[in-house]
Amino acid sequence: MRKINGRIAAGIAAIMAALSVGGCSMGGATGTKTLAAQEALESGEYEQAQQLFAEAANDGEEQMLAYRGLGLACMELAQYEEAGKAFEAALASADDKMKENVLDIELYLATAQYRDGDYDDTAATCDQILAEHENADAYFLRGASRLHEEMQEEAEADFDAAVALRPDSYDLYLDIYECYRKLSLSGLGSRYLQSALAIQGEDTEHYYNRGRIYYYLENYEEAQVQLTGPVEEEYEPALHLMGRVYLALEDYVHAQGMYRKLQEKLGENTASYNGLALCSLASGEYDMALSYIAKGLALEGGDKQELYFNEIVAYEKKRDFATAKSKAQEYMQRYPADEEGAREWTFLSTR
Repeated sequence: MRKINGRIAAGIAAIMAALSVGGCSMGGATGTKTLAAQEALESGEYEQAQQLFAEAANDGEEQMLAYRGLGLACMELAQYEEAGKAFEAALASADDKMKENVLDIELYLATAQYRDGDYDDTAATCDQILAEHENADAYFLRGASRLHEEMQEEAEADFDAAVALRPDSYDLYLDIYECYRKLSLSGLGSRYLQSALAIQGEDTEHYYNRGRIYYYLENYEEAQVQLTGPVEEEYEPALHLMGRVYLALEDYVHAQGMYRKLQEKLGENTASYNGLALCSLASGEYDMALSYIAKGLALEGGDKQELYFNEIVAYEKKRDFATAKSKAQEYMQRYPADEEGAREWTFLSTR
């Protein structure tokens, strides 16, 4: 069972989260099924979207948009090989004049290949992109693939090229660090966090982002210093992060204070209930944690993924492995692409 410190979704919940490769809908769709599929995709109904996009493609509706959408739906369902085939079909349907659309789809193709563990194919797709575009995302993906293949010098060169194109992106530095961390190479990746601290800026977001960097460097005292101003301004992301900082310092009273402050500012919301649940989990009050989780899940709207995940953790901590396993199975049905959830399900399946 893991150390309870929460999953920081704001910056690097997933390696690909910060890729600037467009949204769910590219626009321009007119076909009935394509439009319905896009709506389903944007509302998180991925299986329905997958079916509708497949039907749209088979019916001859806008082929590029239909296959692109099909690929996105497959990605959300963690069907990465199928996603790659759909993106390849979208590329085959694209007009030579659609250079921006082609770049968008090629980046999604590389992402699907990366998530499927096809690092050679990812690098090859990125080679094609970089032959025509100086693109930070392509350099990042190729670097991440090379890191997995133990080509550290080549990976570093690609990461440095990505940073050179996007030198003021805190998210990019954090994503690169996360690549190293996941391969137990945090020491090598930490230089990118140090480089991020050189970004100039004195506004609220810069202080908040420097707080994020110090958080990942585990310099919690300096994180507090950077977050003080944004917290006083009641900048919502800073309130969340300061709660995590207090959790890391095992100062559960002040952590709870941050999440109570969020409730005062926003009213009842899923994020603050999740934070309060984390405090209870960390202090061994597992039934209280489940109470907060239930309150958060009962609310309409809001991102509930971490609440569902921490529900599994709470039952694990209670040593109710049967319920934890059941909750993990439900979680994977909701969020099949979540790697940490998959690891949790694998662990509980062996209990």
